[in-house]
Amino acid sequence: MVRRLLPVLYAGSGATSLAFEVLWARMLSMQFGVSIFGVVVTIAAFMAGLGLGSLLAIRWLGRRRQPLLIFSFIEGSIALYALVLPWLLGYAEKALTVFAPDVSLSAWLFLQGGALLFLMLLPAIAMGAGFPMILRAMGADDEHALGRLYGFNACGAAIGALLPLWLLPAFGWTASIGWIAALGLLVAGGAALLAWSGARTEHTSALSSADALSLPLLALFAYGVVGAAAILLEVGWTRLYGMVLLRTEYVMAVILAVYLFGIGLGSLLARHMRSSHWLSVLPMLAAATGIASLYALPWISSWAQRQEFSTLAAALWSEGIILAVVTLPATFVLGSWLPLLSQRYGGSAHGPLLYGINSIGAALGALVAGLLLVPTIGTPATIVVGAVALLVAAMVWASRVTWLALPVVLVLASPVAVFPPVSKLMPAQQESHDLYRYEDAMAITHVIEQSDGQRLLLSDLQRMDASSEQAAVELQKNQARLPLLLHPDPHSILFLGLGTGVSAAGSLGYPALDRVAVELSAGAIEAARLWFKPVNGNVGDYATIVRDDARRYLSVSSARFDVIVGDVFHPDLVGRSALLSVQQFERARARLAPGGVFVQWLALNQFDIESLQTVLRSFEHVFPDAAMFMDGFRIAMVGGLSGVDARERLRAVQERISAESSAQSADQTGGEGLWTWLGRYCGRVVIAEGPMQDEWWPRIEFGLPHARYGGGIELDVVLSWLLQQRPSLASAMKELGVDAADERHFERGYSGSALALRAWLASINSDMPDAQRLIRSAFEVNPQDRWVGFALADNVLSSLGGVPFVQRRQVLEALLRARPDHADTLRMLWQMARDTGDAELAAQYLSRLSAVNPLDREVRTATQLGDAVRSVPGS
Repeated sequence: MVRRLLPVLYAGSGATSLAFEVLWARMLSMQFGVSIFGVVVTIAAFMAGLGLGSLLAIRWLGRRRQPLLIFSFIEGSIALYALVLPWLLGYAEKALTVFAPDVSLSAWLFLQGGALLFLMLLPAIAMGAGFPMILRAMGADDEHALGRLYGFNACGAAIGALLPLWLLPAFGWTASIGWIAALGLLVAGGAALLAWSGARTEHTSALSSADALSLPLLALFAYGVVGAAAILLEVGWTRLYGMVLLRTEYVMAVILAVYLFGIGLGSLLARHMRSSHWLSVLPMLAAATGIASLYALPWISSWAQRQEFSTLAAALWSEGIILAVVTLPATFVLGSWLPLLSQRYGGSAHGPLLYGINSIGAALGALVAGLLLVPTIGTPATIVVGAVALLVAAMVWASRVTWLALPVVLVLASPVAVFPPVSKLMPAQQESHDLYRYEDAMAITHVIEQSDGQRLLLSDLQRMDASSEQAAVELQKNQARLPLLLHPDPHSILFLGLGTGVSAAGSLGYPALDRVAVELSAGAIEAARLWFKPVNGNVGDYATIVRDDARRYLSVSSARFDVIVGDVFHPDLVGRSALLSVQQFERARARLAPGGVFVQWLALNQFDIESLQTVLRSFEHVFPDAAMFMDGFRIAMVGGLSGVDARERLRAVQERISAESSAQSADQTGGEGLWTWLGRYCGRVVIAEGPMQDEWWPRIEFGLPHARYGGGIELDVVLSWLLQQRPSLASAMKELGVDAADERHFERGYSGSALALRAWLASINSDMPDAQRLIRSAFEVNPQDRWVGFALADNVLSSLGGVPFVQRRQVLEALLRARPDHADTLRMLWQMARDTGDAELAAQYLSRLSAVNPLDREVRTATQLGDAVRSVPGS
C-alpha cells in the first residue's frame, strides 16, 4: 500500500515544483523585466539545482535513516521559501536598481541572470535532493521503483505547468504562491505521516564517491549530453511552435505540459522494454522525431491559422494533440532513457547519479541554446543539433548498426536546418518573399515583401499592422502626431518601441525635437534602418535609438520627456501585458516633464469590452485626468492633460501651429488640421470599479485568449461602447478648452468623427447603404478627415466598373481634388494617362503616386525604367 502511495506523493511534488518554477519565472520577469535571456537562465538555474541537489544528496544524505522524513522536511522547506520569496524579490530589486543606471543592456542581463541564479538555485537544489530520498524509501528490492517515481513526478509536473493558468487570473501572484505552498505543505505532511505511521523506510545502499566512479565516465558524459540535447529540443519546440500557435500563456503552458507528459509516459512504460536493443532503437526514434518536427512546422502553422475554434478549450485540446503527435516519440524516449540505463548498470541505486548528471547537462544545454546556438545558427538548426547530439550520445550504449543512422539523419536534416520562408508558414502571405530575417534570444524578426511590393515587419510572425502600405503608414505616423499636438511646446519625445520607425517619422514635422526611441529587438532596429527607410523618412538619423527593455529604461533613466508614446502591440502574447499594467503606467508618469503628455495606443480589434475596460481602469488609476481619442480603429489613452489649464493649453497649441509655415503645419497635423484631431475626442476615462491590470495580478493575457476563441472580441460592440462614451458637444468643448469663437470649427471635426464612427459600425454590421450615406455626410461635414476621404474614395472607385472613359476621368479628378493623396485614385489616373500616351501627365501622376506609395512594385518598376508611359510587365 505504501509503495503505491509514494509515487502519487511524488507526483504531487512534481506538480508543486513545476508550478513554483512557472510562477517564480513569471514574477522574476515582471519584477526585473527579464527577456527570453532571463527565461533561459531560469531554466538553467532550475535544472542545475535539480542536478546538484541529487548529487549532494548522494554525498551527504545517502546514509541517513528515515529518508521519507528527510523528504518531508525538504518539501516543507521549499513551500516556506516560496512564501518569503516576495520579500526576497523586493530586496533583490533594490540591489539591482543601484547598478542599473550605470550598466549596459548586456551587463544588465547578466546581473539579472545572477539574481535569478541566486533566487532559484537554493530551492531547486532542495527539489533535486528529494529524488534520492523518496527513491530510497521505495526500497532496494523494487527494480521498477525508479521508472514509476520518475514517471509519476513528470506527469505531476505536467499538471503543475497548467496550474498557474487557473491560479494567476483568479488569485494573483502572491495568493497563487500561497496555494501552491499549501499543496507543497500537504505533500510534506503526507510524507511525514507515512514515515511516522511505520512506513517502509529500508533503503538501498548509498552511493559513495567510489560508487559514483564505478559508472563509466564516458557513460556519465554521454547522459549529460542527452540532457543538454533534450533541452535544445524543448527550447526549439517552445520557440517555433509557440510562435506559430500564437504565443499566449495558454499555448506555452500546453507545450511544456505535453513535453513533460511524454517524459512521464516513457518512464512509466520503460519497465516493459526488457530487450537491450531498445537503447539502439529509441535514440534513432528521438532523432527522427526532432527532424520530423521541422518538416511538420509549415503544415502545423498553416493548419493553426486556418482553424476556427468555438472555445479556447477546443483550441488547446486540438493544439495539444498536434503537439503530442509531433513531439511525443522524442519525449517518450527521453523519459525511458533513465530507467533503461539504471537497469543496464545494475538497478535503481544509480538513478540519482544519472539524474543529477543529466540535469546538469540540461542546465548547460539551456545556456548554450539561448546564448550561442539560437542567435548564431537559428532555432531550426538548434533543433537539428539537439537531434544529432541525442543520436551521437547514444552510440555509447547502442550497437554499431546505429552509426548507420547518423548520415541518414544528417541528410534528412539538411533541408530543414534553415528557417522556412514566411510564405510557407502563413497562408495569408503565400505570395510574399522574405527580404530579411534576424533571430536572437529576444525575437525572430522578418521583413517580407508582398506581391504588390509593400513590406511587412513581423516579430515572431505577429505585428501585421507594421506595414509600408499607405493607410498603415499614416496610421503609424498619427501615433506621434496626436500627442505632439496636445502639448503646447514639445521639445522632447520618447517612443516606447521603434518597429518600422514610421511612428517616429510622424514627429519629423518638428525639426528641433529631441527624439529617443527604445527598442529591445535588434532585428527591428536594423529593419527600420535598412528596409523601411523609404516610408520612415530615414528617421534613424534624427533620433537616438536605445536598445533596451522599455520597463528597464523607464525605471533607470533620469531623463524626462515632454511627450511619451507607447506603441501598439499584441497584448495577449506572453510578457506583453506588463506594458499595460499599473506599474508600467507609473514608470511612464515618472519620466514625464512638468506638463508632459503620455499616450498609450491600443488596437481595438484586439480587445473585448471587459479587457479594454480593465486597461482603461488601470490607466485612469495612474492618470486621473485620462482622456480618450480615436484614430481609425485605434484608441489613444492620454494622460497628463491636467498639468496645464485646458484653455491655456489649447491656446498655446493654436499659437504654435499658426506660427509655423503652412507646409510644416500640414506635416504636423498630417494635412488634417487641428480641429479634425480634436474632433476625435472620445471623452474622459471614467470606468466603474473593477479589476485592474497589475504585474502582481495579471488579467488581460488570460482573459483575451478566451475572448479571442469564444467570439468575445466584437469590434462593433467596442465601437458602440465608445460612441456612448462621447460627451455632448458642449461638454467636449469645456473639457478640451475650446472657446466659443472656435465652436463652429470644432463642431465640424467632432460631428464628422461621430458620423464616421457610425458609418464603420454600419459597415461592420453589413448595412452598406447606411454606411455609404453616413460616410458622405461625414465628408460633407469635415472633408479634411483622411479616413473619411479615403472611405468615400474607395466607395466611389468600387462603383466605376461600367462608367465611360471620359466620365470616369472626371470622377477620378474630382476625387483627387477632394483627397489629393489617395493612392488608388492616383494609380487609375496614371494608368489612364499612360494608356492614352500622355507622357507629361502620366509622369506627374507617377511622381505623386511615388510620394505617397514609394514601395509599390508597379511604381518602383516604372520609376526604374524612367518611363511613366511604357506598360509595366505584370501590371
